[in-house]
Amino acid sequence: MKKIEAIIKPFKLDDVVEALSEIGIEGISVTEIKGFGRQKGRAEIYKGAEYVVDFLPKTKIEIVLSDALLEPAIEAIKQSARTGKIGDGKIFVTPVEKAVRIRTGEIDDEAL
Repeated sequence: MKKIEAIIKPFKLDDVVEALSEIGIEGISVTEIKGFGRQKGRAEIYKGAEYVVDFLPKTKIEIVLSDALLEPAIEAIKQSARTGKIGDGKIFVTPVEKAVRIRTGEIDDEAL
């Protein structure tokens, strides 16, 4: 099993969720976050004064899935989240040692 954490632009969330659903991903956790990468933030004007917003709004998607779905899920996220502009995001993959469904006690792939 693997865990995917993807940081994407918020307006791409619906596209990503739809693409993941099409390949059979059923469980997704979504968190609204703030951060920056190479783009470093942006300048905003408020009441005539310019200031820098250091942290930009982002969306983090977390998915735990079987190894067989890993590559299709990565490809689905890449294709659906991409705008071609700076700040499109990142995908991180880490191993998951165990998963347990609390309600039924199912373990690992059955728990997903």
